[in-house]
Amino acid sequence: MTENISVEDLNKEDAALELARLHKVLEAANAEYYQADQPTLTDADYDALKRRNTAIETRFPDLKRVNSPTDQVGAAPADGFGKVAHAVRMLSLGNAFTDEDVHEFDVSVRKFLGVPRGDVSYTAEPKIDGLSLSLRYVDGVLVQAATRGDGAVGENVTENARTIATVPQQIANAPAVLEVRGEVYMSHEDFASLNQRQSEAGGKVFSNPRNAAAGSLRQLDAKITKARPLKFFAYAWGELSEPLGETQAGAIERLRELGFATNPLTQVCASPSELISHYRLIEEQRARLGYDIDGVVYKVNDLGLQGRLGFRSTTPRWAIAHKFPAELAWTTLEAIDIQVGRTGALSPVARLAPVTVGGVVVSNATLHNEDYIAGLGNKGEDIRDGKDIRAGDWVQVYRAGDVIPKVADVDLSKRLPEAAVFEMPKTCPKCGSPAVREDGDAVRRCTGGLICPAQAVEKLKHFVSRAAFDIEGLGAKQIEAFYDDERLPVREPADIFTLRARDSAALTKLANRDGWGATSVKNVFQAIDDKRKIEFSRLIFALGVRHVGEVTAQDLARHYGTWDALAENVALARPAALAHRAADEAELLEREIAQRDGRRARVSDARKAAITDQHVPLEATKAWAFLIDADGIGATVALSLSDALANPDESGAIGRLVDQLSDIIPPEAQNSDSPVAGKTVVFTGTLEKMTRAEAKARAESLGAKVSGSVSAKTDLLVAGPGAGSKAKKAADLGIETLDEDGWLSLIGDL
Repeated sequence: MTENISVEDLNKEDAALELARLHKVLEAANAEYYQADQPTLTDADYDALKRRNTAIETRFPDLKRVNSPTDQVGAAPADGFGKVAHAVRMLSLGNAFTDEDVHEFDVSVRKFLGVPRGDVSYTAEPKIDGLSLSLRYVDGVLVQAATRGDGAVGENVTENARTIATVPQQIANAPAVLEVRGEVYMSHEDFASLNQRQSEAGGKVFSNPRNAAAGSLRQLDAKITKARPLKFFAYAWGELSEPLGETQAGAIERLRELGFATNPLTQVCASPSELISHYRLIEEQRARLGYDIDGVVYKVNDLGLQGRLGFRSTTPRWAIAHKFPAELAWTTLEAIDIQVGRTGALSPVARLAPVTVGGVVVSNATLHNEDYIAGLGNKGEDIRDGKDIRAGDWVQVYRAGDVIPKVADVDLSKRLPEAAVFEMPKTCPKCGSPAVREDGDAVRRCTGGLICPAQAVEKLKHFVSRAAFDIEGLGAKQIEAFYDDERLPVREPADIFTLRARDSAALTKLANRDGWGATSVKNVFQAIDDKRKIEFSRLIFALGVRHVGEVTAQDLARHYGTWDALAENVALARPAALAHRAADEAELLEREIAQRDGRRARVSDARKAAITDQHVPLEATKAWAFLIDADGIGATVALSLSDALANPDESGAIGRLVDQLSDIIPPEAQNSDSPVAGKTVVFTGTLEKMTRAEAKARAESLGAKVSGSVSAKTDLLVAGPGAGSKAKKAADLGIETLDEDGWLSLIGDL
């Protein structure tokens, strides 16, 4: 596929195909961003695609398309709004991504003007992440407001703009004609309040303030816009009947005097080094500004020089946007909380001052485990140069694609003197049971089991999750409510399937409670009954056994075929499982003694003696061998499964659940004749012609094994738009990679 070929290696035919593909992708991305206010590409991915397009056009100038993305600004106005032709085009900015790019920008400016170093000054101001807006005033009265659109023609949003408090309706002492340009945005605080109101009303919840601001300004009903907390920063101008000043800084000051909100962080800089220093200062303050920015804009300060520099087709020569890394941001770590998972794992979570990273507002991030907080890797090596993490720290947050945000670094120069070293609790914060960290385990776990409400609730949430029983209308929120309900409690999976009967017998019906009506109750009861018939692999996964994920559950289902066969074999193998654990413990002890005595460890002798002491029956040994012989099943998974089914509370709950099911559907026979039979396939990115679940099911029906991560055992990666680290790792390992069409063609579905 042409997207996998570097620009340097493209021949002319492939270059033409790649330009056609890029045009299609970028045109769709522009429509999603500017018209629908629902972008699917991150800014970083969009910028990378546009840079690739430009690089190909530079190498093959005769292939440049008439409607090239290089020459386009924004997207055509959406239907539903009147169109406004801009008297002066609203252009986009070129981008800088590195310090070197900033120095090159300065060189290009001085070279064009023919002036030596130091003779050009610049302004530097935060690049607001919102929606561009042009306000036209005639004799001091606001007569028109328009979005950027495609740069030449925008959408008439005058009535909506009038509802924004920071947009003046009338201006005293203004030029006869004044077009003020700037950005409509929403503060973090207002964004959070809006999303809370939207959620409570059952409305759309926005992913970030930029989408919320754009969607609010572009409402066909101005009353909706008025109810949204929008703000406006002025930073530029279009048509003028008289100049605002002789410099960029002077003109911005004039706009402030006329009553417009301008950014107080705007500063005049005498050199590229000063620009970069101000960039770093703004980057440090980013999380505390209270609104989103995605970079810093540099402009030649002298307006006369701006006039001489002029414009390229879509960007001015006198300005550039220095973008922040899309996947990184700095913010304050306000607290470290402990969450208890379904397997009892105590997981530290960073509570952050909200910051937008990779297009999503992040207020929580994983801290993995106590070693990670202490600055240690999984082998005891230093990470982050051994810097630990403490509440109150100034931290760098990393997020890429669907990856859970994590704290990547700490700035020790900003650490508060009173910041205390973090200590992992030795007891469960939910039930008070001892929290134990076993040898070789990076995680501390609650020993309370099902008496721990956190574990019980998380197990139930897992049970109804999408890849498990997936009961429509019964999600995490409803599970929490039912768990605490004294009248219709749900404390184990079987309780879900007795809800209808218990509700019929109850004096206070579920339909009479807040959040439930007759229709929603009827629907959820029907959804529960529909799941009495369930695929075997889903049942295994839904049990929430430690180490048993979706793929392992499918492997077990194929290996055993029925629930009775699995339960009987695992029970029969129990003595061998205990012997294996005793052998592991004997091996560990032998290694410790040998190290202390300065001799070579006799591991095999220690293991053999431990197993002999257990007096394992032959049938148990055979059952254990059959269990670990399953594809993808090792001793760790086998022990975990054995422990779960041997636990009286766990096995009792599982038995009561199985009694409520009408049919456990065995796995379909694998198609050994398909081109992907026996291969390990990984899907990543966004699939456009099928859901991820459909793709996975189709692959498995053809005999493939679907994995969630790329490794040396992966045979094929199917990568859609937005593919990130998995695609890179696959390329590094030399793994075959196909796009969605290539995959469908391979399996004969195209």
